Order: sequence, then structure tokens, then C-alpha cells
Amino acid sequence: MAEEKQGARKARKQAICRKAQQQHSHFYERFAHWSFHQSDVVEPIHWHRERWVLAGMAMLITLLSGFIMPAWASAMRPAAVPEAHTVLKLALPKVAEVSAPAPAVDDWQVVRVQPGQTLSDIFTGRGLSMTDLQKVVDASGPAKTALHHIHPGEEFDFLLGSNHVLKGLRFDQDDANRATIRLDGDQPTVSIQPRDMDMREQVAHGVIHSSLYAAGDQAGLDAAMVGKLADLFKYDVDFVQDLREGDSFTVIYDDVYRDGVRYGEGNIVAAEFINQGQRYTAYRFKKAGGDYGWFSEDGRPIQKSFLRIPVDFTRISSTFSSARLHPVLGLMRAHKGVDYAAPTGTPIHAAGDGVIKFKGWMNGYGNFVIIQHSGTISTAYGHMSRFGSERLGQHVTQGQVIGFVGMTGLATGPHLHYEFRVNGTQRNPQTVTLPKPELLPAAQLAKFKSQVVQPQLARLTELDARIKLAKTNAPANNDN
Repeated sequence: MAEEKQGARKARKQAICRKAQQQHSHFYERFAHWSFHQSDVVEPIHWHRERWVLAGMAMLITLLSGFIMPAWASAMRPAAVPEAHTVLKLALPKVAEVSAPAPAVDDWQVVRVQPGQTLSDIFTGRGLSMTDLQKVVDASGPAKTALHHIHPGEEFDFLLGSNHVLKGLRFDQDDANRATIRLDGDQPTVSIQPRDMDMREQVAHGVIHSSLYAAGDQAGLDAAMVGKLADLFKYDVDFVQDLREGDSFTVIYDDVYRDGVRYGEGNIVAAEFINQGQRYTAYRFKKAGGDYGWFSEDGRPIQKSFLRIPVDFTRISSTFSSARLHPVLGLMRAHKGVDYAAPTGTPIHAAGDGVIKFKGWMNGYGNFVIIQHSGTISTAYGHMSRFGSERLGQHVTQGQVIGFVGMTGLATGPHLHYEFRVNGTQRNPQTVTLPKPELLPAAQLAKFKSQVVQPQLARLTELDARIKLAKTNAPANNDN
């Protein structure tokens, strides 16, 4: 009986399952692989879409747990108890008094003088009036001379107010002093400040290959210092005709520094010049009267009694000759002087100290001047375009301008006709033996030789030895 009931329940259960499968046939077809029936054969797992979904949900739950649990743990942590602090009273240092602000620095505007400019041009260019210029001149005091004679390259510093009112002017009174004029006070004031002047000794050596100036430039000398060197030896060397390749010079000189900056060239201290094998020397020496001069090693002044050439010329157009075809007359005549061709207006200098014996027109010579230097020696100058300001009978000094080059009289071009006369007879100015200047007095001569010649000569000799050694050790230049 029990078995019949059990069989009936099983049959009813199977009928219910068949009915459910018929009503939901689409579900069973889709998920037919879902089965909880334990089979003897275990098939390998296949990752279908449903398994991927389940795995993703599990992963999401795991991540959310990772975020939620720490936050929950922090929320459950007890609140921190604040630390107790003890406040101590400390003595603070006193606050230093605030110092007064630094005074404002004046804004000086620098203006450099250009060629041809006047002081009024400079003031006008800064937008200032002639009234401002007059105020400066009136207040300049001992510096007034510098305002009346300005030169290109000089500097004027202007101090202007916000409304362009002139408050001050600063300029060089001379090489060693600066003048400052202030107009921004109750009364104009002028002050003179000395500049820091410094002499720094330099040494240069040069060998002439083309010209003196080219050799000087190669030796590091500027044109002004080369000019001073030529001026020292111009009484013994004709730098136009006498120079030869291989001539050399050694010079010890000063450079001038002002406020730590090179300002210009100073004076030559000692120098030697080798011309065609002949050695000439010059040493600077302070004479008994306090002024300086240059002397040769034997103690005679470098400045000779006469200039060998009294004009800066471009060429010699005619030499001294006993017979020459006159360019104007076309006749053979003696030429008793030397003609130095130069541009019209070139200054002509007195060859030596003397008195003007003749000044006027002379047939053939045109405007003509004769200077008497002693009882036996005189010099003559012809063809001048115009005379200097000297009067007949006036004393002149060596180098003083007595006239200007021209072509008056019988001349085919501008030049100076120069004669050197001894007892009224013309001598060749290029070869005549000029009288030697006198030696220094005995006491000064001894001082000159001991304090100047001996130490400077030793330096020059040492320099020459170094130069010769350098030439000897120089590698030979082998041209292939």
C-alpha cells in the first residue's frame, strides 16, 4: 500500500514537471545546460556569459568592501585628545629705530662737445636759455676761463629739475680739477674738486719698415706720442728724407690716468733713436728754474739753436744749387736756398730766436721776411701768401709763426723759399753745421748724469739686450 502511494506521488511529480516544461519551453531551451544533477562524468567548465556576470558582481562586492571597511573603522575610532601647551613669556629685543632714507642720487646728464660747437649751442640743445648760460658764467668764479675756451671731446654734465629748470653744471676746470656749479640753493655756489691723477710708466720699441707712424702703431704708441717722439729728434733727423728701413727707436714714457681711467699720453722720460747707424738720445730733466727740458747724454739741450726745416712740407721742389734753370725766367741761375712745397696757408715758423730785420715785398721773393739771429747768422723766408702779426724790429722765438705759405713773386706753385745765411752768404740749410747749444752748468750737469742718465741709460741698454736676445732666439722663418 505504501509503495502504491509512493509510486502515485512520483508519477504526479513527473506530470507536473512535464506540464511546466511544456508551458515554459523557451526557458528550458535557453538554460538547458543548468543542471544540478550529479553525473558520473565531469565535463570541463565553459565560461558562458552568465558565469562572467556572476564573476563581475563578486569582484564589485569585494572592491566596495575595501572602501567601506576602512571608513567604518575610522568612524569607530575614538576622538583624539588635544595636547596641552604651556605659554611662556619671553623678553623680546627692542625694535631699532628706522634710519632715515638714503638721499636721492643726482641724475647728471652728460653732453660731449662736438667739433664746431659753442657753449651756447650746447645749452640750446638741452632746451636751456641764454639766461641760464649767463647764470652759470656769473657763478663760475675761478673756472670761468674753462667756459670761454671749450674743445671737442670735453664733457659738460647738466643737472635738470623735474620742470626742466637748470639746477647744476659740472665740467673740467683743467686736466686735474673738476668744477661744480649749483643753482638749486639760496645762492649759486661753485666748488672745485681735485681729480685723482696718476702717471704709469710704459716702454715701447719699434723698427721702421715703411714710416715712423706705422712703426709706432705696431709698437703700441698712439699718434700723439709718435708726434712727441718725432718732435724730440726733429733737430737731428729729417723724418721725410733721412729715414731708412731698419731704423729703430726705444722710448720710455708716461701714460696719464685720471680717476683710474686712461686719460691720455704723458711725457717722454727717455728715448733713443737709431738713424742710419747714428744713435741719438733724449732725457727729461728738471732744470734749476723748475721747468723741464730734454737733453742728450752729454748734457746739451735737444732743442737746437735752429730748426732744420721751418715748415711742414709735402715735398722738396728745389734743392740748394749753384746752377738751376729758373722755372719762370727760363735762365740758368744759382738757387741759394731750399724750396719746400706745401699747401697755401701752411704756417711758417721762425727757425730760431731773433729779431725781424726785414718784412715786406722783395723782387722775385714776393712777401719776404729776414730774421737776424746773431751778429753772423740770419734766415730768410720768401713767397709768403701773407705775414704774421709780428712787426719790423720785434723779437721772435724759435717756432713762432711769422707768415704763411703762398706763391707771391716769381713762383709757379705754393712753397716756402728758405735761406740760411752766414755773414750775408747763403749756405745750404740741409747740410750747414748748426751751432751747438751750451752744456748744462756744472752742478746741474753732475745731477743730470747721476740721477737721470745713468739709471735710464741702464734701462735702455737692458731693453736693447732683451730685444737682441729675442731676435736671436726667434725661430727662423723657412719659406717653402
